[in-house]
Amino acid sequence: MTRVLVVEDEPQLVRALEINLRARKYVVDAAPDGETALALAAENPPDAVLLDLGLPDMDGLDVLKTLRRWSRAPVLVVSARSTSDEKVAALDAGADDYITKPFSMDELLARLRVATRRTGPGTRPDEGGGIVTTQGFTLDLYAKKARRGGRDVRLTPTEWHLVEVLVRNRGRLVSQRRLLEEVWGPGYRTQSNYLRVYMAQLRRKLEADPSHPRHLITAPGMGYRFEM
Repeated sequence: MTRVLVVEDEPQLVRALEINLRARKYVVDAAPDGETALALAAENPPDAVLLDLGLPDMDGLDVLKTLRRWSRAPVLVVSARSTSDEKVAALDAGADDYITKPFSMDELLARLRVATRRTGPGTRPDEGGGIVTTQGFTLDLYAKKARRGGRDVRLTPTEWHLVEVLVRNRGRLVSQRRLLEEVWGPGYRTQSNYLRVYMAQLRRKLEADPSHPRHLITAPGMGYRFEM
């Protein structure tokens, strides 16, 4: 059965979503705030997330960004925020869809069906989403720990952000522009020298032979990809 995590602080809306989802044989977990949502997602990995942005303890975008460090489950933002900039920010942060309140329950359920059809089950941190093990090194994205040859390796916050984006898209080419925008921001989208410097640093720290990397691969003129 498909497990859906509802992250919403309006009790009446949560109740309506629970009734409609359970009537269609979904398993439903509900969280009234971001901290509870992340704890539930780690304990019982969802197959999809319905996420409000206006939470009492933290912004929903921060919840989304944290989930994206280790979960591939589709996230459908359900929010009263309706400007194009806010929608773009959510999609850039990793949301799969954006539904504006008030909404049609039939439309939400249809979008949820589409999202869960094209993705697999959610991933918990200790089942490969947060811990990445290669022949030469191990990355724990959830705890921000790296080890190589039995020793801890210190990565800077920027290096962690860069490697997280690549690991999240493992096996797929990530363009230079996308990496620059995600890690440094839109104002740096043409600064490819930043990528060269930081990728060289990551290879020195993680790869057995930095001049012939096996995991942090360059596609000249296009971007980078992470290979297991």
